[in-house]
Amino acid sequence: MAKLFKISGDDNVAVALEDIQAGYVDDELCLTALDDIPKAHKILLTDLKAGDNVIKYGYPIGSVTEDLPRGSYIHEHNLKTNLSDKLDYTFSGNTEYTPSFINYTIPAYKRKNGKVGIRNEIWIIPTVGCANKAAEMLAKIGGDIIGDGCDGVFAYTHPFGCSQLGDDMSNTQKILAGLIKHPNAGGVLVVSLGCENNNLSVFKPILGDIDSSRVKFLCMQDEYDEIEAGTALIKEIYNNIKNDKREPVNIDNLVIGYKCGGSDAFSGITANPLCGRVNDKLTSAGATTILTEVPEMFGAEQILMDRAKNREVFDKIVGMVNGFKDYFSSHGVVCYENPSPGNHAGGITTLEEKSLGCIQKGGKSTVTDVLDYGEQCKTKGLNLLTGPGNDIVSVTNLTAAGAHIILFTTGRGTPLGAPVPTIKISTNTELFNKKNNWIDFDAGKLITSGNAGELAGSLFSLIVNVASGKKTKNEENGYREISVFKDGVIM
Repeated sequence: MAKLFKISGDDNVAVALEDIQAGYVDDELCLTALDDIPKAHKILLTDLKAGDNVIKYGYPIGSVTEDLPRGSYIHEHNLKTNLSDKLDYTFSGNTEYTPSFINYTIPAYKRKNGKVGIRNEIWIIPTVGCANKAAEMLAKIGGDIIGDGCDGVFAYTHPFGCSQLGDDMSNTQKILAGLIKHPNAGGVLVVSLGCENNNLSVFKPILGDIDSSRVKFLCMQDEYDEIEAGTALIKEIYNNIKNDKREPVNIDNLVIGYKCGGSDAFSGITANPLCGRVNDKLTSAGATTILTEVPEMFGAEQILMDRAKNREVFDKIVGMVNGFKDYFSSHGVVCYENPSPGNHAGGITTLEEKSLGCIQKGGKSTVTDVLDYGEQCKTKGLNLLTGPGNDIVSVTNLTAAGAHIILFTTGRGTPLGAPVPTIKISTNTELFNKKNNWIDFDAGKLITSGNAGELAGSLFSLIVNVASGKKTKNEENGYREISVFKDGVIM
């Protein structure tokens, strides 16, 4: 097997598929390594002068800081970002989106509002952190109450809902509302303390129309025994949902979210491109997909803009990107120093490099809409969702936006799970073998098999199986967490 991998024909670096020692000769590339190159890191294929661009994925990922001969090791010691603050962007014209709406069905739960769910769970949502322990106690009791017809009772605790001001309170309310309305929850118990900023009289109007047989409310300060009252409500919810049955629905009802966390240099070679292939298949069938992590679009945003459905969507992408750059600058932070220590150790040097690998999860699909933070999907095709790259905030955001399943690619490994099934996809086989208790799918096989079409087909089949009821590793382990984006002061 080759030890070096060149992603695009225009690239002037290759990626080491295993540790390379100085003096290694690659006959195919006619190249001799001048330095030791760690696995997943970059080797230079051409001579470069200081200031010349390094090309990977066919695009610049930064520029070298000194003259370098071919065969050199390229990383943070000699490569710097080209990114700066706000840029001018060009609208390249409308991009057609014409899904074929294939006749491909999955078994799912039809909800009264026309949405479908792939799980029939009971979710307990506190309006405020002060209600967390009661919610956890009720979830434990609920687990003992339920029987057939319900997939489990889960409490989604958080430290928010009080002493928040402005956008922070609004963000908390939008995310909680998205969770309460999520169709994977057959029933929901909303638990309030009673005196918090986000009390029920304030929060209920934000929810809008709800199914009163599915969503119940508990104000702890109004009850003599809140646990007894909550237990009675869980029993009522269970009795209302226990006879729900899966029915055939077309696959265009699916909403799939994409996330990467603990990335390495193989993310953009294996797992993310495979997700991109699956994304294109889903969107061409009329399904809805969601790509988020705005800071990890910096340096690759024009590629997404070039795929905007129309001028309105293009303008929304520009607003989303520049809005997040304003967020960085408002805190006196530059918007181009993103890769984490784990990313650097995994071979990713600059934010452009990370972003170009990250957006491959969106394949080549037309961007049909841009969503604000906490907004729910309403447009089929590929949606961009405003939000940060933080793993737990991102998976919560995707869930609240309506994702039934999240495809989570990782090169370093993480046990994190969303409230919805979270399919963990390893970028390398070593991680899959080491953390098989976390990882659902090995995209590292792409390096050894080279059959991207076959592997993407296997991933698509896994999605269908999970939608049909197969549990993911996060579900088996009980790894389900939420968090909310925060940008303000606390009283």
